[in-house]
Amino acid sequence: MQAKGYAVPQASKPLEPFTFERRDLKPGDVQLDIAYAGICHSDIHQAREEWGPAIFPMVPGHEIAGVVTAIGSSVTKFKVGDRIGVGVFIDSCRKCSSCKAGLEQYCVEGMTGTYNGYERDGKTVAQGGYSNVFVVDQDYAIKIPDNLEMSGVAPLLCAGITLYSPLKNWGATKGKKVGIIGLGGLGHMGLKFSAALGAHTTVFSHSPNKESDARAMGADDFIVTKDVKDLAKLPKDFDLILNTVSADMDLTPFLELLKLDGTLVLIGLPGKPYEISTPTLLAQRRSLAGSMIGGIAQTQEMLNFCGEHNILSDVEVIDPEYINTAYERTVKSDVKYRFVIDAKKF
Repeated sequence: MQAKGYAVPQASKPLEPFTFERRDLKPGDVQLDIAYAGICHSDIHQAREEWGPAIFPMVPGHEIAGVVTAIGSSVTKFKVGDRIGVGVFIDSCRKCSSCKAGLEQYCVEGMTGTYNGYERDGKTVAQGGYSNVFVVDQDYAIKIPDNLEMSGVAPLLCAGITLYSPLKNWGATKGKKVGIIGLGGLGHMGLKFSAALGAHTTVFSHSPNKESDARAMGADDFIVTKDVKDLAKLPKDFDLILNTVSADMDLTPFLELLKLDGTLVLIGLPGKPYEISTPTLLAQRRSLAGSMIGGIAQTQEMLNFCGEHNILSDVEVIDPEYINTAYERTVKSDVKYRFVIDAKKF
């Protein structure tokens, strides 16, 4: 079927209107009209080939929220009119230990990304959500709770689950002390989830002017980190710290804030490897870990949690013509806190 959207014609070129073909419905597929598509910083990295060679023309977008308009003959999970979301991946091998455990994002054979890759047939180019229509296998779509505004839901399919997953996996709950490094597109979701889970939550930020936002989102404490040496004055009693910042930085002052058996989890992807102080890890049996999005089941759990607690991403909704400007503003951290494209206007 014909789709309309915006694509990157070649590396680092501005996005432009693009008409292309989506695959016809297979028996297990659902078709949706996209209502909103979030802009993730990873879209920019891939559009500019900052993470290696890419496939062009490229339709970015893996934060997709829309309404089902057609279903394949064997679909049982959704019906026409359902509100659904699609996130970072659209398929996986389905047979490895990770997939069987509901951890499709860690598929041993590699998950199938929503764009900038090939579908499992090895020849069909996957094109993302900056478009008016999408087709996906029912097993890789998520039901959106009826009470949530879809513009604020779209970023949850990447930014939301990226923070929800480590908070749940490392047991953030009442009685735990959690730190969030950075209050941006990722960090503000980590703060909202951590607060809703009942953990005592501290935000570490370079920007003093974000304190009022942080407090409004549920932060118990707000620490300005312009001089990380000041962190040494803080109690070493954090159970969990999530680093959402992609910039190069010294992790040691934050590792030193962890209590015995505490964990610092890397969420952001830096430009070069971190230098790690081994003695700091050994001193209190501290751990350094990484985390990447979540599986389909946990993403559904996350959206249900958002429905129960009325959690949405803070967004600025834009028309498609504004995408290139939004990219530049995202690079400059000039958004509170995610851009979302009104896909009904493609």
